[in-house]
Amino acid sequence: MESDRKKEGLSALGHETPYHFDYAPQVLETFVNKHPEMDYWVRFNCPEFTTICPITGQPDFAEIRISYIPDQKMVESKSLKLYLGSFRNHGGFHEDTVNTIMKDLIRLMDPKYIEVTGFFTPRGGISIYPYANYGRPVTSFEALAQQRFATHE
Repeated sequence: MESDRKKEGLSALGHETPYHFDYAPQVLETFVNKHPEMDYWVRFNCPEFTTICPITGQPDFAEIRISYIPDQKMVESKSLKLYLGSFRNHGGFHEDTVNTIMKDLIRLMDPKYIEVTGFFTPRGGISIYPYANYGRPVTSFEALAQQRFATHE
């Protein structure tokens, strides 16, 4: 099992974990999708996401939801956990944070489709729930992205 992880280039899974507390996209890792011929959803929920307000330095808390349809590569879940944890001391507005997460995952694994939602807890009596999505251009997944964006509430 450990040799399989090494063959796929996974370094975090099954090893002692160095934690990063400032934005660290370099910790993200992928593994080979064993079913690339199939279209299926993968969903991650991170109910304890934290970042800080770039203006006040106050903590912001959110649930981050990531759903994607993989192609050849998939994100390894422990590396995703470490990546999301790296936002802990990173200053970013809610909308920027959600788009940064999505763009980093697109660069990492080139999914067919991906969407990221942040359910941020209220600050000053207002909750912010940014949503971003992407579908691979010139495919049916581009149309899926347009449809889901148009009907998103």
